[in-house]
Amino acid sequence: MLTAIIVAAGRSRRAGFDKLLAKIAGRSVIQHTLAAFEKATCVNDVLVVSRETVAMRHFIAKTNLRKVRRVVGGGVRRQDSVQAGLNVLDNEVEFVAVHDAARPLITAREIERVFAAARKHGAAALATPITDTLKLADANHVVSGSIDRQNVFAMQTPQIFRRELLSQAYEQVKRDSLTVTDEVSAIEHAGGRIVIVPAEDHNFKITYASDLLLAEAILKQRASSRT
Repeated sequence: MLTAIIVAAGRSRRAGFDKLLAKIAGRSVIQHTLAAFEKATCVNDVLVVSRETVAMRHFIAKTNLRKVRRVVGGGVRRQDSVQAGLNVLDNEVEFVAVHDAARPLITAREIERVFAAARKHGAAALATPITDTLKLADANHVVSGSIDRQNVFAMQTPQIFRRELLSQAYEQVKRDSLTVTDEVSAIEHAGGRIVIVPAEDHNFKITYASDLLLAEAILKQRASSRT
């Protein structure tokens, strides 16, 4: 059984507005995100971690999202929010997918590709190869060296794991009083092995207002290619 934890507890400080409720191609950002997990056949149910649980429950009740079974309150840090989701999982859940609510371009096909890798290897994450030239800089922003971009990836979500692996990794992170930026970092800290699934479609995170325009253009292009 696969449960998806959708992390929607951020405060959108960089965007300056509630980006999850912003409309793109006729629906809110979070609706696009949840719809992909609704469509993915490998996903049994969805759990949303939100900073405004009552408002989120009312919002989801107005949609036709049958897989969203629960909304729980998030924490200050991302890892606190994911842990809040882990704490309420049903006993029969074997795999856990963690996904950023602000990545509305995710598709059911990409979710299923990552899940297939996670079933085989225990831990898998969607990521995109770095194509830009990477440089190191000192405290004064003066270039001090280069980074070989071969086999360098920018991590995305979903990141899918066997439940016990992720739970044990977060227990280790808590014991060591660490802050991690994603679940792969937690698994890595605990000595686990994660397989990267190279992304085959756009899946960027909505961070700035201009990202909404780009996301809408991509969604419209996808819609036109299906007709």
